[in-house]
Parts: sequence; structure tokens; C-alpha cells
Amino acid sequence: MQFHHHGYVSQDPRIAPAEGTGIDRPGDLPDEVDVLIVGSGPAGMLLAAQLAQYPSVTTRIIEQREGRLALGQADGIQPRSVETFQAFGFAERIIAEAYNIGWMNFWAPDPAAPDRIVRTSRTEDYGYKICEFPHLIVNQARVLDYFAEAAHHGPARITPDYGVEFVSLTVHDDGPYPVEVTVRYTAGDRAGLERSIRCAYVAGCDGARSRVREAIGRHHVGSFAQHAWGVMDVLVDTDFPDWRIKCAINAEAGNILHIPREGGYLSRMYIDLGEVAADDAHRVRQTPLEEIIRRANDIMHPYTLSVRHVAWHSVYEVGHRVTDQFDDSDGDTREPRVFLAGDACHTHSAKAGQGMNVSMQDAFNLGWKLGAVITGQSPAELLRTYSSERQPVAQQLIDFDREWSSLMARKPEEITDPQELATYYLATAEFPSGFATQYEPSLITDTAEYQQYATGFPVGKRFHSSPVTRVCDGNVVQLGHHARADGRWRIYVFGDRSGAVLQQTGEWLSSPESPIARFTPRGESIDAVFDVKAIHQQSFSEIDQLASPPVFLPRSGPFALVDWEKVFAAPVTVGCPSDIFDERGISRDGAIVVVRPDQYVAAVLPLQATAQLDTFLSGVFMNPA
Repeated sequence: MQFHHHGYVSQDPRIAPAEGTGIDRPGDLPDEVDVLIVGSGPAGMLLAAQLAQYPSVTTRIIEQREGRLALGQADGIQPRSVETFQAFGFAERIIAEAYNIGWMNFWAPDPAAPDRIVRTSRTEDYGYKICEFPHLIVNQARVLDYFAEAAHHGPARITPDYGVEFVSLTVHDDGPYPVEVTVRYTAGDRAGLERSIRCAYVAGCDGARSRVREAIGRHHVGSFAQHAWGVMDVLVDTDFPDWRIKCAINAEAGNILHIPREGGYLSRMYIDLGEVAADDAHRVRQTPLEEIIRRANDIMHPYTLSVRHVAWHSVYEVGHRVTDQFDDSDGDTREPRVFLAGDACHTHSAKAGQGMNVSMQDAFNLGWKLGAVITGQSPAELLRTYSSERQPVAQQLIDFDREWSSLMARKPEEITDPQELATYYLATAEFPSGFATQYEPSLITDTAEYQQYATGFPVGKRFHSSPVTRVCDGNVVQLGHHARADGRWRIYVFGDRSGAVLQQTGEWLSSPESPIARFTPRGESIDAVFDVKAIHQQSFSEIDQLASPPVFLPRSGPFALVDWEKVFAAPVTVGCPSDIFDERGISRDGAIVVVRPDQYVAAVLPLQATAQLDTFLSGVFMNPA
């Protein structure tokens, strides 16, 4: 983390100086806003944290609750989400607080006594196999707290407007604020009062029963499966030996997915309540807690659970639904003005641990695009890519969850291979970890024509970090961890064997003819829009950093101080046992890797392909006014 380039200040360096709309932020909702976020769940709070990096954009987030969420239902945090937390500056803190899933154990009926369960396999969890970040369990409420902190500490100082609910909206044909939104106060001396707000854009992050979705005429497509589950967060006294390990339990009496929670004592249990009759009319949701506990004990025989405290419980029927479109655009006649994210777009079972994770990626995808369009950095056409990119991901989620839920709900006599669930868990690990998403070619994602220059950075997939050595001080760091959720694009310039072509490319990037110069507003530092980094093949001790082109030595802040953290070396050093060129399949002739603000690879090009880089970026950016 870099700070003090504005001068020494004796305070928490994570708190950015207030700028623009963050200065003297009004306490009440203004009559006109650039972005109105409806709902303060995971999608809404991440979107607020991202837009807090755009102090020239007026963003408000409304929530009908009177205050912060005290107890959330979601709790599974996949490695891709932790990677995202790193970009927002709180990964290390939430890892320390959360439960780390290191293993998953599988239990099934004992062949010698089928009414008893036995452990059939123990599988190392996929987290560290795929990423440097773990697979975590932590309550949704705490995730929201961290994003609320990031939003409040950003330059725009965004905080939720609690006690305000969305009522309706109308999209008009013209004007800078064409979306007219009616809101109602739900608390305080104004409870019941309605008023109108004019908005440039609205983001409906208001859950499965989204009023915003209803207002724009979009629909959930899908149905409920005929199977119900009870879920409870409990403190128990038990003789079950794997109580602090994630377990899938299949028994004659039913099935359980058991997930230890943060803190060392609390655990979550999903208990199979069996098939639901077609005419049940959701009566299964009235199943008493005592019945859920009784079934849990039947399934876990010969082990017992004595429940001492229940923090939360519920009953749900598995539903698999995707909204037919994630925005309000109407063909080619009008750019979208209203967007849907999170559960407003997709609902499914909770057992795959995907809901909160995919919802946050919806918002990460949308946030920087709104910021880029509103600030004039990119054309409004960019906003069309939100629905076209995220809707296929939602459908993939539904397909995966349907299969996983079906496998979890099987009866023992339906299982021919006792290892099938464990095998499926590991074989499909890339998807639940959050790393299977690959965006198709578009305005912001190039084709894979030059993929051979960096095979470990597939175009359209998230940028997979790797250790490198920082030249200025010789410290080993993760290259991807330097990228923050600040709305900037990343351009990683991987050098050739001699470094000569790297030097030439750096000089071109530093020149007035380059897209770096053309698309950076006058008066801003050279890295205000593009964060450009050089990665050499030579050892850090062999590199003369001061001989680097200016784009790799940008000056920041009012004192125009050199940013020394733009130049890296790849070779193996103490504490860095790998070479990023080998780890990520980067050509020894060099390569350029362009990464979007949401950490997805936008383009891979040969090191000397400056014309192609210019062409690609010219399709994404507009010349500043």
C-alpha cells in the first residue's frame, strides 16, 4: 500500500482524502444523483465501494432497513471473492477473522450397518490449489461492514441512506437525469413520506423480490425444485469427530452439508427435509426448528447433537431462476439506464456457496463501467457489456448449482460410486472458486489471436497473480496484489531477453502519440487512467531502474514524487521460488497484458505490437474533453 505522497498525515492510511462529492456530503438525498443504488446487500455495498473511487460522481445507496445488517444468511467466501477483497484493501483482515476451509470430508452409510454413518474420504479443499487466497466462511454481515468501511473511506465518502425504500421508477426519453425514482421514508419523523429523485442511472441490488426488476418489466425465469432443506447456525455439544471440518453427509435418513463457522464454535448445517409434494404450497417452510434438529440427529446416527444455541434458522425450497435480462435496454434504440445485480438477477440453493460471491462479481463488473461512462472516459456503449457478460455467468451458476444440489440430495440406493461426490467436488473446483468465468470478445475484451504470448493469462479470464521481485527494494510481492479497485486499467509489459524491446515499448508508451497520453485528462498524472508496470527477465540487481522510460517512473501527488513501485523482476530470488515467465507461460520474447479494472484480462499482445494496443484501447476510451 502506498501513501504519504500528498504529505505526511498521522492517521489510518486506508482513509483517502475526501474529494469532490465527498466534501460536505449532504445528509439527505439530493434531488439529482448520477447513480442511485437500491439495496445494501453484497452487490449494493461493493458497488458503493467501487463508486466511492469516483468523487466527481454523485452516488447514493438507499436501504429500507433502519441500520446495518446484524445477521446475514450467506457465509461462503470463495477464493475469487477474497482476491476481490484484496483489491478493496481488506483481504488480510477478513482472512484473520474467518474460518478457513482446508478440507472437506465425506460420510456415507456403513456397509456393515447401514443405519450408521462412516467417513468414506477426506479431500483437501480446492482453495490453495487454485489461488494464493483461501476458501473462507464468514457471516455476510461482516462482509458488508468491510465494504461499508471501504465506501466511507473512499474519496466520495459514500454511506447508506437507511430507512428509505424504493417505490417505483419511470425512464424518460431525454435529459441528463432521465430516470425518475419515487422513494418512501420508512423510519423517523418522515416515515411514510414519498418523494421523487432524478437519476442518470439506477442499480437494483434489492434481492430476489426486486421491485426494481418489476419496475422495468424483467422477470425471473425458472422454478422451484421439489426438495426442501432446513438450515441453522448453531452452537452444539456433539461427539461427531469432524465437527470443525466441512462435511457432506449422506445417510439412509437423509443428507447434511455441515460447514464450520468463524470463531471456532459456531457451525452451519443444511439438513435434508426430503421431497416436497406438488401441492405443498410452501407449507414445508413452516417446519419447526425442533423437527429440523431431530432429523439432523437421525442422519448423523450413531453420533448425536445437543443444540445449545441457535443464532439463526430457516427452511427453503431449492429454486433455480435467472432474470431474462440484466438491464432495461431496448434493442439498439436506447442505452441501458437501469441495471440489476445480485439476487435480483439469479436465485439458487445456498449449498454451493455461490450467491454472495457471484453477486459481488456482478457489482464489480458494473461499478467501473458506470464510473467510466459518467466521467466521460468511455462511451455509453460500454454499459451494454454488463448484461451480455454477466447473464451467461448467472446461467452457468444455475446449471452448476442444479447438478450439485441433485448430487447432494440423492438417496443411498441411488449412489453407485461412493466417491462420486468427492470427485465432482474437486473436478469442478474452478467454477465454485470463482475462476471459471471467461468473457467473450467485445468492446473491452480482445480476441485470443496472440494468446500464445501469455498462455497463463487467458483473455477474458481473471488475471492470475504470481510472485515477482520489486526492483526498488528487492522485496518479493504478488504482482496482482498491487492492483486496487480504483477504476484504473492495468498494462503489464513483460520484457524480452535483453530488455531492448521493453525499453522501446516503454518509450512509445511515454510519448505524446501513445494512448496513455491521449486518454489521460490534461493535468492528471501519467498513471491516473493506466497503471503501467514493467516486468524484466533479468535479476533485480542487474536493472538500472532510473534508466526506465517515464511511464515506468510516473510522478504522483502535489509534490510530483516518483512512484518507484512500477518496475519488477522475474527471476528466482530468496522468498520467490518461481519465475512469472515460467509460471504464467509468458514468451521470452516479451508480451503486453492488458487488464480491466475488475481484474479480467482484456488483451494479450506481442511486446512490439504497439499499433494493436493503440487500436484496442481506442475502442474503449474517448479523448478527454
